[in-house]
Amino acid sequence: MNNILLAIILGTLFGFVLQRIGAADPDKIINMLRLKDFHLMKTILAGIGVSSILLFGGMATGLVDGGHLSVKSMYWGVVAGGILLGAGWAMSGFCPGTGVVAAGTGRIDALVFLLGGLAGAGLYGLMFGTLKSTFLMMPLFGGKTTLVQTGEYPAILNTVTSLPGWAVAVLIGVALICIGALLPGNTSDNR
Repeated sequence: MNNILLAIILGTLFGFVLQRIGAADPDKIINMLRLKDFHLMKTILAGIGVSSILLFGGMATGLVDGGHLSVKSMYWGVVAGGILLGAGWAMSGFCPGTGVVAAGTGRIDALVFLLGGLAGAGLYGLMFGTLKSTFLMMPLFGGKTTLVQTGEYPAILNTVTSLPGWAVAVLIGVALICIGALLPGNTSDNR
């Protein structure tokens, strides 16, 4: 029961933050994708950068057990699904997380988006038996590959540098924070 309670508390806090930074507003998301408003992009890059630094710094110091990280397999279906998700995000202004938050504020378009996403997931579930024997489920990059070393999985960047995985991840985190800081504010006040 504690895990469910923790998930509800963390999910509520995450939704609150998404709402406060404007990520539940499809106009702000679409303007970010059109490179007109960089506020959300700055926030996303800072969040990923800080998380990377804390996670891999925690792993390097022993505060975080890397064995708890679950690396999913990379296969062609992930690429196809990512393209579909990106297209849906650009058209609707919602991703699954922001769609839930926006629906929670009473946005009907977000509710329609979520129902469409659930229908798509259901359709995928029905078609999985047919799809699993196609090229879409063939592994890419050896299947479970990571950008930097996070356990027993092969890592792409650790093959081109002699730095330990945690150091590469921290450098990537710092780079993302710096890129976000260098981005301009709104490039246009007009939509």
